[in-house]
Amino acid sequence: MKGYILDYTVQTNSGIISGDDNQRYNFQGAGWKGTELPRRGMRVDFVAVGDAATEIYGFAAPALDSTKFAAGILAILLGWLGIHKFYLGYTGPGIILLICGTIGWFFFAIPAFIVVIISLIEGIIYLTKSDDDFHDEYVVQKRPWF
Repeated sequence: MKGYILDYTVQTNSGIISGDDNQRYNFQGAGWKGTELPRRGMRVDFVAVGDAATEIYGFAAPALDSTKFAAGILAILLGWLGIHKFYLGYTGPGIILLICGTIGWFFFAIPAFIVVIISLIEGIIYLTKSDDDFHDEYVVQKRPWF
């Protein structure tokens, strides 16, 4: 089964995996078969035995730098259209930015100006975060704003 690590504690060498079946599985370091140490947000493949996970293998991390860079540049250049939100998979916030960015020009441009400022700030935040922090906050936790 596939899933991702919700939490891992080095002190106890244990953690929790969220499986793709929406169940949580506890694991101990002895069940870890991956080449790199487990970390929060890491995609894994494992065997579920009751509420425990064994035979756990970590996936290679995706190329996050390009995702982070693209989202940051889209936010800075086309953020008032919500393109960066659609790119990250946040349809609701993308629609909000699109509506405020386009229709906002008819209301003395105040909503559009606010959207431009928000998008610039988000673009800078995306570009200055580390790859792991960006992945954890915007891909794993699905944090839609700032």
